[in-house]
Amino acid sequence: MLSQLRLPFRHLAQNGLGVLTPLRQSSSVDFVPPQTFANPAGTEKWHEKVSVPGGQDSFIFPAFNKRIHPPVLDQHGQLLVRPAYCCHMRTMIKYSQKKLWYIASFVRGLTVEEALKQLTYRHMNAKGAMIVSDIIREAQELAVQEHNVEFKTNLWVAESFTEKAEKVKGMRRHARGRMALLDFEFQNYFVRLEEGAPPKDYYEWRREKRPEELLENYVAEQRKRTIVFQQ
Repeated sequence: MLSQLRLPFRHLAQNGLGVLTPLRQSSSVDFVPPQTFANPAGTEKWHEKVSVPGGQDSFIFPAFNKRIHPPVLDQHGQLLVRPAYCCHMRTMIKYSQKKLWYIASFVRGLTVEEALKQLTYRHMNAKGAMIVSDIIREAQELAVQEHNVEFKTNLWVAESFTEKAEKVKGMRRHARGRMALLDFEFQNYFVRLEEGAPPKDYYEWRREKRPEELLENYVAEQRKRTIVFQQ
């Protein structure tokens, strides 16, 4: 179609059907394409996996830092301010998955300063607490340097979870030429810091309910009861 019209792009515009149509010839006014704040659906960079130092696998989680959110308006037409966030992770951590899971669950919903302070106490596992605190500090510096966070203390742990990584097989020598099989387990740790103050109740089931809510829940549970083997 462009070859048939033989007009430059500035003399073409999209009509309501999405088809390019020629504009009026004008030497003073040029067509300016509308500014887009977000990439078309399915073409964003955060759909692509990113390689992380320390392992051979690629992950989607760090690519969420490249996500461009379109502006959102509330019911009154005011522009909603979206808090800044930073996603960070570390791969191939030689540590127990169960021990690291307890620490990852412990720091959820805490401010960064409170999480780092709690991880320095003696009741925490020394190795796991040191690993998680280092990753949180890295994410904190990354949020200030690359995500325009003004104060590094104005952050809280919005997400913190772990998953199993690769398992490396090994051998242990015993007497009389015998061998034993060993499993060296590695873990991946993910954390997302968000700007602002944390919510009062991170978990819904921990929220302190009013007596009216407790009564409503009790009545709803009683009405859900059924009689077993009723004809």
